[in-house]
Amino acid sequence: MNRFSDTASASPLTNPLLLVMVLAAFTSVLNNSMVNVAIPTISRHLEVSPSLAGWVITAFSIVFATGVALYGRVSDSYSFRGTFLAALVIFGAGSLTCALAPTFSYLVAGRAIQAAGAAAIPSLAFGSVARLFPPGRRGVVFGTLSSAVGLGAAAGPLVGGLGVSAFGWRVLFYGTLAVIGILFIAAWRFLPDLNAQREPQPHRFVRLDLPGGLMLALGAAALLYGVTAANHVGLAAPRAWGTLILAAAMLAGFALRIRTAAYPFVPPALFANRQFLSASGIALLSQGAFIGGGLFLTPLLLINELGLSAFQTGLVIAPGAFAVALLAPTIGRLSDKFGPRAVLGISLSCLLTGLLFMSSFAVGAAPWLVAVALVIASTGYAGVTSPAANAASKALSAEIAGVGFGIYQLFFFMGAGTGAAVFGTVLSARQRLGDAAFNPLYAGGKATAAFSDAYLVACVAVLLALVLLAGLGRADSVSSDAARGRE
Repeated sequence: MNRFSDTASASPLTNPLLLVMVLAAFTSVLNNSMVNVAIPTISRHLEVSPSLAGWVITAFSIVFATGVALYGRVSDSYSFRGTFLAALVIFGAGSLTCALAPTFSYLVAGRAIQAAGAAAIPSLAFGSVARLFPPGRRGVVFGTLSSAVGLGAAAGPLVGGLGVSAFGWRVLFYGTLAVIGILFIAAWRFLPDLNAQREPQPHRFVRLDLPGGLMLALGAAALLYGVTAANHVGLAAPRAWGTLILAAAMLAGFALRIRTAAYPFVPPALFANRQFLSASGIALLSQGAFIGGGLFLTPLLLINELGLSAFQTGLVIAPGAFAVALLAPTIGRLSDKFGPRAVLGISLSCLLTGLLFMSSFAVGAAPWLVAVALVIASTGYAGVTSPAANAASKALSAEIAGVGFGIYQLFFFMGAGTGAAVFGTVLSARQRLGDAAFNPLYAGGKATAAFSDAYLVACVAVLLALVLLAGLGRADSVSSDAARGRE
């Protein structure tokens, strides 16, 4: 039995490849979530405004969201192991740049470099599962990866708060660099080259279709930046509508490119596959509703309206994050047994219940009610991530698993970025008007009515995700030659 099949038959809890990917996923999320709590300290130390300091997060998010598809495509044609190791080197170089940054500009540049390396982790991790594990066993593995993501999100604020308080904000990046070093050694030792058994492909560089990939990356980056700018300066500002027009032009160019190129960045048939589009749409909408809605709006509610400290806010949010970490593997196993569609239906309904409870009863009430609402929503979200990835994997053949999951992860992270901007815009608009809440069940005062409306919009996003369940069924996998007919 070769190494490929050995990996496929190994238990997920003892599989060295999976352990490397779990640690990598945990590190990438921890790196971002722990930096969030350091923004006020960074702002004071480097003497920049709080709004400008937000670019420490924005720069990472834009590069990260747009890099996942590029790494997936590279790993389909070149060494999986080599791609992952190169990405860790870039991730480490960015971490060192951040740790040594003498000015704010250097710090933002370092964060962008960090993201350029960290972007490899989700697409390569999920893509490797689609290659190495049979369809009936992928759910539990996706759940294990999702658990690592949830644990990183939960531990980040606590680790970041303790580190900043004890040693200053730079220790966060030195700590990330140390973990990356351990990851590099483990990856060098345990990761297989998933393309080693394939016949050497002629014109591998041409097959990458870098022009198509760059158009997709620039289009996604411009879209994310444009939506974010519209939230801060308004849609009428040239910076907002200009980048949105650029995004539309780049994405239109990408659509034309994959239909005309001899070796397109991704097979056009992938975007005609109902299973893949439905799973990706569910990921985008649920991620936007939970991350952009629940986790973005809740700290603003707790700190600005209820007067809690950052540490107290972390305590309110932590139970929900730990619920994701604890439940994701079990729910992933259920998606293997009963199918992704059935599990997604129950999970999205649970996510909807939590957000509706937040909009109706928790907003403006005691913090413990907010925590209860988040635990309900988090339980639902834990049941969305791995089954949605499992459903998407059914539409992907092994030879395009990397780029396919890169596209899927692009939808996933774009949901978080655009969701925060959309719900932030709704919140600001409703606060300016000062009207009563739209939700007839809301019994709080006008001071927090805008939050009730923003959470209600998040509920609409989940309802749309429930509609997309109709697109999940029997999937025909898409190959690299599908709908192309020429070599």
